[in-house]
Amino acid sequence: MNLFLEFARGAFAKLERVTGDYEAKVPGLGVRFRLEVERGCEGIVHYPFLWNERKGGWRSVNLPGFPYYLAYVIIDELILVPAVAHAARHPNYWKERLP
Repeated sequence: MNLFLEFARGAFAKLERVTGDYEAKVPGLGVRFRLEVERGCEGIVHYPFLWNERKGGWRSVNLPGFPYYLAYVIIDELILVPAVAHAARHPNYWKERLP
């Protein structure tokens, strides 16, 4: 099965914003955050069904060392990431992006 991963526009904007915020606070921290996101994406692509499906059909991968997670859904051969979400803030804001 060949799956490809795509970020929803809002999720990509959030990724850019959070990366910039971390980098502005501590040089190199934004780079570390981005590396964790890349590792999370690699895990999702290689093992998309590893993480439990939640009510609503979405799954999530925590980003080690950061209070964020990648929410994703699998639609045929597409893995859509509708959110790079903070684990403790506004937990449902992104769910309107679910297909």
